[in-house]
Amino acid sequence: MSLLSTLFPRGMRRRWWMFRPIDALIALWPAPRIPKGAVVVRMDGIGDMVMFRAALEHYPAVLGLPKSEITVLGCHSWKAVIDEVFDGFTVVTIDEHAFEKKWFYRLKIALWIRRRGFKTALCDMFMRKTLTADTLVWASRAPERIVCTPFITERTKAEYAWYLAKATRVIDTGPYPTHEGLRHFTFLQALSGTRMPAEIPAIAWPDRKPALPEGAPYVVMFIGSNEPGRRWPLEKFIIVAKQALETGLRVVFVGGPQEAYAKPILAEIGHPGLIDAIGALKLGQTVDVMKHAACVVGNDSGPGHLAIGVGAPTLLLAGGGHFGCFVPYPEEIRPPRVRFLNTPMECYHCLWRCPKRAGPQDAFPCVADISTDAVWAVVRELVG
Repeated sequence: MSLLSTLFPRGMRRRWWMFRPIDALIALWPAPRIPKGAVVVRMDGIGDMVMFRAALEHYPAVLGLPKSEITVLGCHSWKAVIDEVFDGFTVVTIDEHAFEKKWFYRLKIALWIRRRGFKTALCDMFMRKTLTADTLVWASRAPERIVCTPFITERTKAEYAWYLAKATRVIDTGPYPTHEGLRHFTFLQALSGTRMPAEIPAIAWPDRKPALPEGAPYVVMFIGSNEPGRRWPLEKFIIVAKQALETGLRVVFVGGPQEAYAKPILAEIGHPGLIDAIGALKLGQTVDVMKHAACVVGNDSGPGHLAIGVGAPTLLLAGGGHFGCFVPYPEEIRPPRVRFLNTPMECYHCLWRCPKRAGPQDAFPCVADISTDAVWAVVRELVG
């Protein structure tokens, strides 16, 4: 890449140009004389973190560093569980949305990563944003900047070309839609030069008593998702919940403030075995509840992957937006008591740009069409 194309590249978004003064300042900022340690950039959600965690355990051996010298740069969305999940590693979380939009916050974080003087910066995220993950790797100015080949579209081609040219090594972890759980170990294999089979996603979690009253075994239902389209309709969750209650199981609904719309509907059911814990539990407490559940039923979301990670029998309801990238898990890394349900459609891999739903708050048809009979059959199987 020539000096002219480096300084004045074509095809970059207006926001990229808006942040150029920060890039210039970071490029000129002095760093510690002797670079040391490594930073692993993970600008993604809770579910992605769960799938990455098993691979992270191999980084000390591959990089030849103790855990304490490996910094995981993550997102505030999973800040609440870092003490349990990342024992021994240094973890720093940021507001990735603010980093992508706010000038002074971006400057603050970019200066922080530059001044740390890391020797190695790594990012194996396939689905990532150049203005977050790739910028952070570049801003580290680490002598070794190792990334994987990302998912590139016509719109992002110019920006990725600029940042990939600044990496010291780019590793191809496979074509779309290779599952993330496999990609992490392909990346490690390339780093280590040795064969490294993929492992089942798992996280260590303390065996704490859940914040629930004593009673019969229970099914956890998580009705939320960051994208409304990925939410299986609430009325279908209710149908399956009533079936579970009729068999003597308890049903626990969990979620955050954004799921509060369901509370009046749950109150109307009035069954003593139904526990409405929406908005009542912190993230760690929700994990405690899921860990001890007879079964967890939920959408393709962070809490669903957390349930899988802590070993709970789990059923996730999947859509087709990027089918195979995150769900379902390939057989070689699917835990024995984990199931996925989906409705095959010819429009899979739309990247969630769905023309078939009436409004932005409606469920995608590939999610909404999953039948309650199919879900109840899997719940019965997992509960035993």
